Amino acid sequence: MTEKIGIDAGGTLIKIALKTEEGWLYRSFPSTRIDACADWLAHEYPDRLIMLTGGKAARLKEKLADRPCSVLPEFTASAKGARRLLARECTTVPKRFLLTTVGTGTSLNYIHDGAMDWLGGSGVGGGTIMGLTGLLTGIYDFKTLLCYAARGKRDVIDLTVARIYEGEEPPIAGDLTASNFGAVSEHALSLSPEDQIASIIGLVAETVTSLSILAAQKAEVDTVIFVGGALSGNKQLKEIAAQYCAQWGITAILPQNGAYCGAIGAACS
Repeated sequence: MTEKIGIDAGGTLIKIALKTEEGWLYRSFPSTRIDACADWLAHEYPDRLIMLTGGKAARLKEKLADRPCSVLPEFTASAKGARRLLARECTTVPKRFLLTTVGTGTSLNYIHDGAMDWLGGSGVGGGTIMGLTGLLTGIYDFKTLLCYAARGKRDVIDLTVARIYEGEEPPIAGDLTASNFGAVSEHALSLSPEDQIASIIGLVAETVTSLSILAAQKAEVDTVIFVGGALSGNKQLKEIAAQYCAQWGITAILPQNGAYCGAIGAACS
């Protein structure tokens, strides 16, 4: 039986997953380097069957025209990959859960009884982090912006509930964000790139998590699995997702290799 390589060709990253004797191997390329990805596959794994998914799967398939490739529906691959990741990392795998994929944008899928229902999504996601960071700071490298964000403080840019009530007892938790970027005015001091990037990630994290909570409540599930490339190495996004979910009694699971969820699902198809 021919071994398979799973590839999730997204709008920002091309994620690759393949199983070896030592375990799973992961590799990624920026989507702008699709030719380099095709060359790497031809050189390193010329004989493996390629299983493609994602928005740029058809384009990558064109680059691999001389070898057998199959294209799978993106949500189907993600659902299968999520179950594989959960089986490896969790003692008990929930039968029903919400799968939130934070890639270039964000999709919300209800996984249950061997089926999957798309509940919606948002244009806010990893592409938002990259685009807004680039516009405001000129930084377009994901790993670099994460380093900046780790040193940033949001309180000079974001307006919290407690600051609006100015010492009075607020009706909800005071540390919740009342308005992303709401503390900025024409009188504000010069804002550092670190603070700006931390606030951008905060905006994206709070938006996708709030949507996930509402979708989970609609589906009547108490577990949300967060996967996707935007979570890779993104400590701030992960912490906000877990914190917000906990406030609503929802369990947030963030698999270690969740960025490769779609690629793993494709490889296992």
